[in-house]
Amino acid sequence: MDALGLLRIRVKRGINLSVRDTATSDPYVVVTCGEQRVKTKAVKDSCNPEWDDELTIYIKSLDVPIILCVYDKDTFTGDDSMGDAQIDIKPYVECLKMGSQDLPDNTKVDRVLPSQENCLAHESCVVWNKGKMTQEMTLRLRNAECGEVEIEIEWIDAQGCKGLHRPTSLSM
Repeated sequence: MDALGLLRIRVKRGINLSVRDTATSDPYVVVTCGEQRVKTKAVKDSCNPEWDDELTIYIKSLDVPIILCVYDKDTFTGDDSMGDAQIDIKPYVECLKMGSQDLPDNTKVDRVLPSQENCLAHESCVVWNKGKMTQEMTLRLRNAECGEVEIEIEWIDAQGCKGLHRPTSLSM
């Protein structure tokens, strides 16, 4: 496989999502990266859904955007968009490349602040805990009146993948 590794995305919950039906929505999340597309289950009648779903995608290039889109599930018409956000994994990957095996549990390795370049609603910390590095983030949805989605990302070095620690060729 020519992937660098896998990225596990825990889609936790939505906060104050847009109303797309009469008084509520039936939201679900779709994550795309290149030609990959994975999605959560739909939650009926909620603008504050609890998905608690795990989605896994493979990462071939750190330059391919990871896009999270929220949709309202409709039975008889096309599903309505409820907003989107880009998941920026570059700060997280930089922390992974540093190596963290000797850090004590619950060490904050880095903090990422909201900016014009990311979709963060609040400060996000990369944390080393119990032998793994994770990053929780609350993403502010673009192209919507309101709404945020809480996720957590975790890198998985899968067998047969190139990994992040070996130098990669710049030529394509």
